[in-house]
Amino acid sequence: MPNSNFLIAFWNNRCFSWHPWLIPQAQCPRLGGVGITQYHAAPALLTARQTILFTQLAARHHIKRQRAVIFLLACSALMSGFPSLSWAQPPPPLHAAIERDIWGVPHVRGATDADAAFGLGFAMAEDTWKIIENSVPYYRGIAGKFFGPDAAKQDYLVHWLGMWSDIDNGYHSELAPSTRAYLEAFAAGVTFYAESNPEQVSLDILPVTGKDLVAAHMLRHPLFYGFDATLTELLGKERARPVSPAGTVMRDGLPTGSNAIAVGPARSDDGSTMLIINSHQPLTGPVAWYEAHIESDEGLNVMGGLFPGAPTIGVGFTPTTAWGATVNKPDLVDVYVLDIHPDNPDLYRLDGEWLMLESEEIKIDVLIWGFIPWSVKETVYRSVHGPVMKTDHGTYAVRYAGMGELRQVEQWLAMNKASNLDQWLDAIRLNHIQSFNFVFAGASGNVYFIHNAEMPKRAPGWEWQNYLPGDRKNLIWQEYHDVSQLPQIMNPPSGFILSANQSPFAISATGNNPEQHIPANEAGWQTRMTNRSVRGLELFAQHERISAADLLAIKHDHTYSENYRGIAFLNDVIEVETSEPLVKEAQQTLAHWDKATNKDNPGAALGVCVLSAEWLSESAGTPMPDPLSTVEDCVERVNAAAGKLTPRWGEINRHGRDDRHFAIAGGPDTLRAAYSSPDDSEKFNRVTGGDGLYYLVRWDREGKQTVQGVHQYGNHFDDPVNPHYHDQAEDFANEVMHPTLFSQSEREPLIERRYTVSQPAVNEINAN
Repeated sequence: MPNSNFLIAFWNNRCFSWHPWLIPQAQCPRLGGVGITQYHAAPALLTARQTILFTQLAARHHIKRQRAVIFLLACSALMSGFPSLSWAQPPPPLHAAIERDIWGVPHVRGATDADAAFGLGFAMAEDTWKIIENSVPYYRGIAGKFFGPDAAKQDYLVHWLGMWSDIDNGYHSELAPSTRAYLEAFAAGVTFYAESNPEQVSLDILPVTGKDLVAAHMLRHPLFYGFDATLTELLGKERARPVSPAGTVMRDGLPTGSNAIAVGPARSDDGSTMLIINSHQPLTGPVAWYEAHIESDEGLNVMGGLFPGAPTIGVGFTPTTAWGATVNKPDLVDVYVLDIHPDNPDLYRLDGEWLMLESEEIKIDVLIWGFIPWSVKETVYRSVHGPVMKTDHGTYAVRYAGMGELRQVEQWLAMNKASNLDQWLDAIRLNHIQSFNFVFAGASGNVYFIHNAEMPKRAPGWEWQNYLPGDRKNLIWQEYHDVSQLPQIMNPPSGFILSANQSPFAISATGNNPEQHIPANEAGWQTRMTNRSVRGLELFAQHERISAADLLAIKHDHTYSENYRGIAFLNDVIEVETSEPLVKEAQQTLAHWDKATNKDNPGAALGVCVLSAEWLSESAGTPMPDPLSTVEDCVERVNAAAGKLTPRWGEINRHGRDDRHFAIAGGPDTLRAAYSSPDDSEKFNRVTGGDGLYYLVRWDREGKQTVQGVHQYGNHFDDPVNPHYHDQAEDFANEVMHPTLFSQSEREPLIERRYTVSQPAVNEINAN
């Protein structure tokens, strides 16, 4: 007898695929959910109860009699030999308890993981609803409908990548039922908040769904490892790179910011194990850090940072584990130059055979002139390599790590639930996350680094960092390397790990670094060293033993190393010939600058301006700027903002939002990372990225845990009047951290609000 899962799949698939002519989708009862769920003795035909059910459905939805009869007969035939069906009680409503501490951070508890996810979704929506609401259309590929032509460009990308086809085809078959339950509970929490607060809702996007959350991961992650740079190249006026012949060499990748620093018992001054979690992100918007704590009776107990609308902790800690993440950019995108038929632009050659490009017409709705809707039809193409782009200089196919990968959230959830090193490593071995360096520390005293990637298994002997000939099937990779082949190291003898977006083979003291197993020309390993990595390694070399205070001093260091790559450009600026008095004065200031960015520093305004010019060009891979033009531009900028060339750095470098801001130390690519842009007043630079939410997690020799942290602004994103919109900004600017209130005993006297959420109610509890 076929099993009941087949029957469930049949009903769910047929009910939802036939609904245009049989049953409206919103009214379609689902097996395995609220509706028919239990099975008993096996009759040969539909029972009377089942016949009544289908007859009622037909009557309710005005199904033509003959169609209903056909449907009943089909169901009767399929269910012959199946258990009969009976009504079951709907599952209990999702329920969670939420405690808000004095910083507004939600500590969410549920009996099940799904309950906790429901509470997290509700609490997060309370604080970040506007960002979630404005993000969902982008994930669905309908942003142009709400936000106009610029947003429609990303809609095209979503359709071009074929994301939603992958999601619709794989959501039920590839994701574990427990993962789907978690996702859908989180989405239900977000939706419940919006439906409970209709005055906050501006866009017609409800309900938020589990599929939306998967789409967010699929769209967002490739941008972290540089996929957008490939698209920008392809859209240029001419071909950006040569087609690779066999047997050539690699080109350097380009990293961006973040720090994660681990110290093991062998290097700490008191046998403790410590981790700095310090991933750099924009300070506002859809990928700014939000802070939360999730707990359930099924094993969840994790706190840390996550993005608005994300259902799992991205960087954080449990009672026994902690991890940080930094961006890495190995070569995870390949571009193939297709050999197009001279008489048919939709035919391409592969191993001597002409194949037809797959094509699909898509419709993108666009809001124009503020209120008038418009629809644009486009055609997207695919080859066996991947999505195809037709340009004036060629037809290209793109293949990238994570194509069709729906299971990122499954790995994040496994990392969240891991209670020891082995379980955390098992989560890493799932290899559903396309990139990121991970640095781990645990109560057991272990520290660990991995340059994580879904690294394609590529044919040897080619320069994979250039374009590839598209007519060779053996160049279309199908698998990823095993995680064991990635650069990684456990408990290096040096006792520390410093990950700051540098080469994965220089993250600790000399002789204490990962081995290389995959050839550089196949993997595109990063080779550059950031100032943060150079300076951090120098600072560790100065300490035979590291205390918690030493580690925080390293994290907050705001100086450029004399061995940093950008100093050579700074020296060129100092030495360039000029007759302009103000430029000569600036050169003298730069020559005497101590390379620090403390708040009172008089040379940092000019120095950071010069180094930023070099940093931007190096990061973008563009030619180095002209030294004389650079110093002239910096003189003009600093003088215009401050009326002099030597203002205190804290007058120029400010942190905060709206009309509240504070002096802050740090600069681009210092360990105290502060990336800024001119304020609207043009009188100072406002920090917009770099350090955000960061933590020091520590276990002492006996395994007792303490955690300190601070958020860049406050844990409420939407309402400037909310007390937690800006309540941590001054502490953040002054490098003042506070206990995270992770444990119940710590938190108990510092609870600001207690309440429960369950479908369909929110109940306040006296916080006292």
